[in-house]
Amino acid sequence: MEKVIGFFTPILVYLLIFGLNALLPGRWVTGYVTRPGTDQKLKYRLNGLLVLFTSVAAWAGLCWFEVIAWDWLFEIRWYALAGAVTFGLIFSLVLVIPAPPVKKSFLADFYLGRLYNPQLWGGRIDAKMWLYLIGAVMLALNILSFAAHHYLLYGAESSMGIFLATGLLCYFIVDYLTFEEVHLYTYDFFAENVGFKLGWGCIAFYPFFYSVPIWSTVDLPPNAPPVWLLALSAAIFLGSWTLARGANMQKYYFKKDPTRSFLGIPPQTLTDGKRTLLVSGFWGLSRHINYLGEIGMATGIVLATGHADTFWPWLYPLYYIGLLLPRQLDDDKRCAAKYGPLWTEYTQKVKYRIIPGVY
Repeated sequence: MEKVIGFFTPILVYLLIFGLNALLPGRWVTGYVTRPGTDQKLKYRLNGLLVLFTSVAAWAGLCWFEVIAWDWLFEIRWYALAGAVTFGLIFSLVLVIPAPPVKKSFLADFYLGRLYNPQLWGGRIDAKMWLYLIGAVMLALNILSFAAHHYLLYGAESSMGIFLATGLLCYFIVDYLTFEEVHLYTYDFFAENVGFKLGWGCIAFYPFFYSVPIWSTVDLPPNAPPVWLLALSAAIFLGSWTLARGANMQKYYFKKDPTRSFLGIPPQTLTDGKRTLLVSGFWGLSRHINYLGEIGMATGIVLATGHADTFWPWLYPLYYIGLLLPRQLDDDKRCAAKYGPLWTEYTQKVKYRIIPGVY
C-alpha cells in the first residue's frame, strides 16, 4: 500500500498546487511574450509564493498531527520519483499529440513541444508558470523532508552542513517565486514550447534531481564541516546569486524601461535604429553572466553539505553546465539570426560568453 500511495503522491501534490494556484489570491501582470499572430502581450496571474507557503504549511500540519512522518517523503522517495516520471511522460504526450505539428519529426515535437504558451481561463493558469511552480513546491517539500530524515536519524550529531545546504536550496526556491514576474522575460518564455523537455523536466526532473545534493548525503555519517567551509560555501552561493538575480533584474528593468538605471548603473546600449542591446552592468561582463551565477549557486550548495569528496552531489552543478552551455550556443545562433550585424557588433563589445576573462 505504501508503494501505491508513494507512487501517486506527486500527482496529488500537483493537483493540490493547481487548485491553490487557481483559487488563492494573485496579481495580474502583463508579460513580455506576445500572443502569436497579434501584438497583444500575454497576461499572467501570479501567486507562487503564497502557494509555496500554503503547501509547506499543509505538509507541516500533516506531520505535526502525525498523519505522516516528518521524513515520509524521504521514505517513499523512489516510489514518488517513479510516479512523477510516469505522470510527466503522460502529461507530455497529452499536451503534444493533439497539437498541430511544428517539426518534421514527432520525436522532435515531443521533446521540444508544439504549444508555445498554453493558458487556461485567460491566463489564470499558465502552463509554464504552473510547471515551474509545481517543480519548486515539490522540491521544497522533498528537501525539507530529507533534512528532517537526517535529524531523526542522527539527532544532536546532525551535520550543520546538511541544514545549511537545505537552507540555501530553500532560499533559491523562495527567491525564484518572489521574482516570478522577472522570469516572464527569460529564455524559457520567449524561446521554448511546452513538451517533454519542459513538462517532464518540471514534473519529474526538477523536484527530484535538484534535491540530489541533499538526497545523496542525508544518510551519510554526519561530519562537522569547519566554519570556514560553511562560510565559504554560503559566500559562493550568495555571490553567484548576485550575478544571476542581478543580471535577470537588470534585463527585466531594461525591457520595461530602456532609460532606467539599475543599481545606479545607467544603461549603455548598441542599436541599429530598430533593435537595441544592453552592454553595461552585468551584461557588459559576459553575454550570459546569469548562467555563471546558476552554476555557482549549485556549487555553493554542494560545498555546504560537507561532502564535496562524494561524487553524487556534484551531479547538480554538472547538470547546469550540461544544460546551459548548449543553451548559450543556441541562444547566440538565435540572436545572430535576429539581430544580424548588430549582434556581431555586440559580440565584439562583450567578448566573453559566460565567464568574464575566460570563456
